[in-house]
Amino acid sequence: MDVRDRVVVVTGGASGIGRALCRASFRAGAEAVVVADVDAAGAEAVAEEFGGRGRAVATDVAQESDIISLVTSTEEEFGRIDLFCSNAGIIVAGGPEVPDEAWERIWRINVLAHVHAARALLPGMLARGEGYLLNTASAAGLLTQIGSAPYSVTKHAAVGFAEWLSVTYGDRGIGVSCLCPQGVWTNMTGGGGQRRDASEVARSTAGRDGFLEAEEVADIVLEALAENRFLILPHPEVATYEQRRAGDRERWLKGMRRVQAALRPPS
Repeated sequence: MDVRDRVVVVTGGASGIGRALCRASFRAGAEAVVVADVDAAGAEAVAEEFGGRGRAVATDVAQESDIISLVTSTEEEFGRIDLFCSNAGIIVAGGPEVPDEAWERIWRINVLAHVHAARALLPGMLARGEGYLLNTASAAGLLTQIGSAPYSVTKHAAVGFAEWLSVTYGDRGIGVSCLCPQGVWTNMTGGGGQRRDASEVARSTAGRDGFLEAEEVADIVLEALAENRFLILPHPEVATYEQRRAGDRERWLKGMRRVQAALRPPS
């Protein structure tokens, strides 16, 4: 999909990759860019950059009613949604000990938000015979996330759902892409203010492969959308890691344990 003259909606659009996607879509000539975020003031600030082509909608993607309202209000104003970027996400550190409430919250934001968006969007898109869904997952959804079982589990689920959408609707005019970046400087990684210690970052696989700026990721996404590419890997090394994981799971697990040991603080 070429976003020129298209109506684009981005959740998590007030900062990070979402904000970069909004700005890149505007520069590429989108007819309208709808900035959706739980941070209403942040969404408004980004939308104001786009003049009459920007709209801000306060949206908590953990609530299906908010997603329905976002889709409905956008379709009422612009007649359609061409590209919906289901981008909002969170991370929770820990493993099985993480309280159920935190597991449920990350599940609603990192997984069910994609489901609820598709549920609201697909009837209209299928009726028109076209539409595009971009779901932001993570390299953790293809590999794993050291230190966060909730993030790893939900991002794997996000990738699985995106694949299912592509298989089920790809021959009915619905484009689907799944964004799986590795390290990107965002609020989640410390990019919104004081960046994390360089030595800590360098010890991680993401650090060794290099952190990208959100703007770089957005440019890669638009190129991939123009090619209708399903899997978007801003860090191409991730494809190699996924192949190694599938080819020799035991070796890959041992390697990940070594990475985890290197990240543990000295005792």
